[in-house]
Amino acid sequence: MANDQYYEQLSAERTERTRRMLQDLPLACSDFIRSITMTTSPLTRMAYTIDLGTFCEYATKELPSFSSKTPREWTDEDLSCFTARDLHGYADYLTLYLKDGDDEQRIIRNHECGVMRKLSSLRSFFDFLFKQERIPGNIAALVSLPKLHEKPILYLINEEVDRLLSAANGGEALSVGQKKYHKLTRTRDVAILMLFLGTGIRVSECVGIDIDDLDFQLNAVLVTRKGGNQVILYFPQEVADALKEYLAERKKIETDKEHQNALFLSLQKKRITQRAVQLMVKKYCAVAVPLKKRMSPHKLRSTYATRLYHETEDIYLVADALGHSDVNTTRKHYAAMSDQRRREAARNVYLPSFSGSSDEETIIFDENKHK
Repeated sequence: MANDQYYEQLSAERTERTRRMLQDLPLACSDFIRSITMTTSPLTRMAYTIDLGTFCEYATKELPSFSSKTPREWTDEDLSCFTARDLHGYADYLTLYLKDGDDEQRIIRNHECGVMRKLSSLRSFFDFLFKQERIPGNIAALVSLPKLHEKPILYLINEEVDRLLSAANGGEALSVGQKKYHKLTRTRDVAILMLFLGTGIRVSECVGIDIDDLDFQLNAVLVTRKGGNQVILYFPQEVADALKEYLAERKKIETDKEHQNALFLSLQKKRITQRAVQLMVKKYCAVAVPLKKRMSPHKLRSTYATRLYHETEDIYLVADALGHSDVNTTRKHYAAMSDQRRREAARNVYLPSFSGSSDEETIIFDENKHK
């Protein structure tokens, strides 16, 4: 019940934030977001709204014809005035732009995936207006989406996993300031890392776990997946031991009613945030695997997926464990294993060895290797 309350509160907060942002956007944006309410999650609708806000900000800053009105004042007629050139300019703008913050401007960079998502949001918005016969055509469909280049999956090998867990458990490589807090968070941090590496859990699922969601008789945890579906994940005894050690300390911490059943707490005695977990993982990876600069909770999830496939060679089992509805989404998690197998195959290919002399070459067969 407490877990349901957490996710209901999270959904309510996202819905309220979306509504506040829509107050500054064209009325057409509100109509579009309402049209997808029954088929999308609050997080998806909030992401769409953020993307539409970025486009409106671009238009008011970069397009003189749209600078005389606020986005809230834009009509359907105004929206029909955008050209393909305007949208090509937006695609270029997305790669690097300044965003006003509370105190100063921040530089925002979007790579291929970020540009594609924002252009896809714009396509959906203009497609909605076109189908509703509010604009004469979907001009956004004329703008090509960026080509995504395959990137190698970043994961940890066994030795690196050992170093990461040692860094979290011992804390010797941390700075003086970090060591001060490490004494307070050691068991929590180790438990979280073990949970990532032992179950492939998402960071959003991790922070939502309540104490009542754990079952040590089955060594299992109940998590809420994307879309709100609840599933049971099983973990090995090593993870159970780390969780039990943390729970012994966790039960001594008093929190307010809102967070009293949350499993993982921050130093402020509140349910830990996704951002805090991401920073924690980065901190330990920086000292344990300094050459892997992009380590994150998601990369630990990739580590779990790669190791699970290596042990089972069952892609459907890996897809189910990760909560992927499409098995093709899972394939990239073991791409590195395919490379390793290709190397092994190359070593086992039968070919004769050559031994040369000044007068002749003699073919020597290694029969033991190719029996």
